[in-house]
Amino acid sequence: MADQKHSVVERWDPGLTKRVVDLHRPIVKTYFRSEVLGLDNIPSGPALMVANHSGGLVTVDMSVFAVDYYKTFGYERPLFGLAHDNMFRGPLAGFLERTGVIRATPEHAAEALAAGGLVLVFPGGDYDAYRPTARENVISFGGRTGYVTTAITAGVPIVPAVSIGGQENQWYLTRLRRLASALRLTGFERRMFRTNILPVTIGFPFGVSVVLPVNMPLPTKIVTQVLPPIDIAAEFGEDPDVRRVDAHVRAVMQHALVGLARKRRLPVIG
Repeated sequence: MADQKHSVVERWDPGLTKRVVDLHRPIVKTYFRSEVLGLDNIPSGPALMVANHSGGLVTVDMSVFAVDYYKTFGYERPLFGLAHDNMFRGPLAGFLERTGVIRATPEHAAEALAAGGLVLVFPGGDYDAYRPTARENVISFGGRTGYVTTAITAGVPIVPAVSIGGQENQWYLTRLRRLASALRLTGFERRMFRTNILPVTIGFPFGVSVVLPVNMPLPTKIVTQVLPPIDIAAEFGEDPDVRRVDAHVRAVMQHALVGLARKRRLPVIG
């Protein structure tokens, strides 16, 4: 483990985090009319929260959750969010780490969990955040199962969470995975964006967008539901199969997401 003086846990600044959360609150509560349900399902000890990711480049998933999390639990126990390397390019890296946003590496996740924190991960990443509108209520992580290994190694429960509404902020047509592969984005683009998709969307004010330009998100109502924790050892034994655990987590999340979708009256309006 890295020297604690330089650890991601020690960098967290509760005062700065509170100021940032206070700034985000009117955005998520007014513009997106957000709700977070089931916060009582969060265990008191360390846990890995696993959630679906929505909203393309303009995702507010973590902000929606953080606002209600800190309102309920206060700032004694940090929330750490695992984020893409691209967010740490340039001068914002230190700022993000001070608010609990850390690089999505097994080492950083293990460190935050060992300190007793709640760690939030979006295994699907950009693949999930750009899922087509026709499949907006389908849980898919693109085959990524590293989160299961992280939870097993740390000996912590997985807390599933599902969110609905974020994928209604514009129309998502396709990820163009085959074209991205054909173009062999292994040079500068691959290093810069670390992605194998070329998402095509339609939104306001630019209309059709292929990654860029970034359209303004519609004021869609976002609802997040936290589900009961999954004790991996209790349910799958002392030597759990990673694929079985992943399939179970996704099945639980899919069932809950379908339930949220049935309660939704209209897109955007909620």
